[in-house]
Amino acid sequence: MSQVLVDTSVWIDALNGKQTWQTKMLDRLISEDAPVVFCPTIIQEILQGIKEDKDFLLVKDAISGFELLSIDPIEAAVGAASLYRDARKQGITIRKSNDCLIAFYAISCKAELLHNDTDFDRIAQYTALEILASSV
Repeated sequence: MSQVLVDTSVWIDALNGKQTWQTKMLDRLISEDAPVVFCPTIIQEILQGIKEDKDFLLVKDAISGFELLSIDPIEAAVGAASLYRDARKQGITIRKSNDCLIAFYAISCKAELLHNDTDFDRIAQYTALEILASSV
């Protein structure tokens, strides 16, 4: 199995105990010791939403056990901006520019993306973004 980049939308649902096919897939991936990975943007999004200091530290420590995708930050910024601009040229508006950054990490590192955010489906329509489909 290729690396799986799990979007913030799935992690937040999982942390809140929400049962979706994506959170069930995440549980399965982790239990099977599949190559679940993070990128810096997802780490930031998850951690900035945590209210309690003790929970912040617990989640930060848990995240540190996963592999981190690494790309030169300028390359990532330019690549994400290009994804956003290409979408606009095709009449597609991506609501959150961070989604373009996450998608660029997934494309560049050849990771499948597990998500619960329609922006990624829009990005996948015109790029090489690989979406991990439901099999739960």
